[in-house]
This record gives sequence, structure tokens and C-alpha cells, in this order.
Amino acid sequence: MPEQRLLGQTPSQTVGPFFGYALPYVGGPDVRAPWHSDAIRLHGTVYDGAGDPIPDAIVEIWGADAAGRPSTERGALDRDPHGFAGFGRAAVDRDGHYSFTTIKPGALRAGSAPYVLVTVFARGVLQHLFTRAYFADEPAANAVDPLLTSVDPARRSTLVAEPDAHGSYRFDIRLQGEGETVFLDYGTEL
Repeated sequence: MPEQRLLGQTPSQTVGPFFGYALPYVGGPDVRAPWHSDAIRLHGTVYDGAGDPIPDAIVEIWGADAAGRPSTERGALDRDPHGFAGFGRAAVDRDGHYSFTTIKPGALRAGSAPYVLVTVFARGVLQHLFTRAYFADEPAANAVDPLLTSVDPARRSTLVAEPDAHGSYRFDIRLQGEGETVFLDYGTEL
């Protein structure tokens, strides 16, 4: 009989407000060690429909490296301080704030803009939500990106991270209501 291995829970296997308890892990927000010269900070706040910060959400990101290549490193839970994992997971704090250190990605393909994939897990949201964080300091690339240009111009800014300091971008996520972030269907190909 094969040995049975115990595996950790995946986000989809949890129900309830356990996100901040069961899913974070040491080094999860450090997709790239902050001391690297190419490291950037991607951070923001997760808000509910009333505009209040959500204190127990989880945010995950996936991003390509600076050349637009997806990471091929194995063992995202085992961080190499010199490498680039491509994947990160961060719990929000009591004020709903999350923060990652990562690399500003390159475009994955010609004719698209650089972006980071973002997934949000929060109470009351039984199916996690997908979105993208584009970068406001890439106006030429953003102007031709197929997905970004397909979004209603009035809502397009909800997909754009704004620079707020050198090497730092703010990307707030609103789950409902005024300024609701545009969320994507899983498997959207553009």
C-alpha cells in the first residue's frame, strides 16, 4: 500500500473566515527578496462593499520575471532568497492591507502590457476572485493590451497599480460597490 502523505489545504478547500489562519506561510509575500535591486513593492488594501477594509482576506499573486518569462522555480513554499518564485501569498493585516516584494514583470507576449495576476480569498466569497494588476507607468503598453482595452474605460483604472514611491505600486481591491475592481473569469484568454 503506498504511503499516504499529508498535504496542506489549498485555498479552495477552506470555507469560512480561516484565510488568515490556515493559508499564510513564512516568506509567502516575498516573491523576490526585498534587498535585490530589481525588487518592487506591490501593496494595497482589500475593501468590502461598504468601503470598509477586510481584516482577514488572503491575496495571491503570480508574475513573470522582468523579461516576461514565467518562473520555473520549484517549491514556492521553500523560498530561495536569491531567486524569483513568481508566486506569492499574503494575508492582510487588521486594516486590510497586504504587501508583496516581487519583480516588475515584463510583457508575456508581444502586444500586451506587463501585469501581475491577482487572486483574492475573503469571507463571504466562496469562489476566489481573479484580476490583474497592470502598471500605470506603462501607458503605451497599457493602451494596446487586449484585455485592458476591452474593459469599460470608466472601470479600467481598477486594474491599474499606481506608483506611490520609488519601486512601490499601490493596488487597492474593492470587492463590491463604487469603484469595484474588475474581476475576470478563470481561463480568460486575451
